[in-house]
Amino acid sequence: MPSSPSPRRQTALAPYGRVKRYLKTELSQGRWPPGTLMPSESELVAQFGVSRMTINRALRELQSEGLIDRVQGVGTFAAQLHRVSSTLTIRDLHEEIEARGHRHHVEVTLVREERASAGLALQLGLAKDAPVFHSLIVHFDNGLPLQCEDRYVNPAWSPHYLSVDFSRTTPTQHLLEVAPWWEAQYTIDASTPTAQEAELLGIESTDPCLVLVRRTISHGVAVTLARLVHPGTRYQLVGEFSP
Repeated sequence: MPSSPSPRRQTALAPYGRVKRYLKTELSQGRWPPGTLMPSESELVAQFGVSRMTINRALRELQSEGLIDRVQGVGTFAAQLHRVSSTLTIRDLHEEIEARGHRHHVEVTLVREERASAGLALQLGLAKDAPVFHSLIVHFDNGLPLQCEDRYVNPAWSPHYLSVDFSRTTPTQHLLEVAPWWEAQYTIDASTPTAQEAELLGIESTDPCLVLVRRTISHGVAVTLARLVHPGTRYQLVGEFSP
């Protein structure tokens, strides 16, 4: 996430945070026992006066924390709380930046079809030289480069990926819409950027960066492989634990 905002800004929760806090509090107080059907997205939209996307984000995060179970076409249920897990939530950088009251914009370096190398084909479950979609996008926070997103997409999941306007939606937002039921595999490293990444981020090639490589899978089939590079002085990865 971007470096911490001022204490004044920390006091105000983003809309999705208010919804998440309400549901988490009610769950902890036993309003919905394990297995109980919870309010629908439409009911929560009406209750909080926010968008369905906002409600969906709050529910996604509660699901990733093991507090709820979502069954497509059926509803949201309070989870059985006997499981223990360590999670890393898939967050959309656009939402993170705007939640801080900052302005997000992107510069698209490339969006094109390529042929999958042997290594990439293995990662995405494709045949060598099969078509694969490739995008390279830089995300900005108040005009400052914050993330270089180098992403490959399995065309079977998003056949129209090359025509998406990424100045209006992010690849993460788009892919969560077309393939919402994800598993994710991560590696996180502190390393230096490539020459191209350094140039796009406006940093030196020797500057330390936080590099996250994420492969996402839906129904046992690979969706996307992304390399996300953040200047170490502009970004930090934080977690939260509660018993």
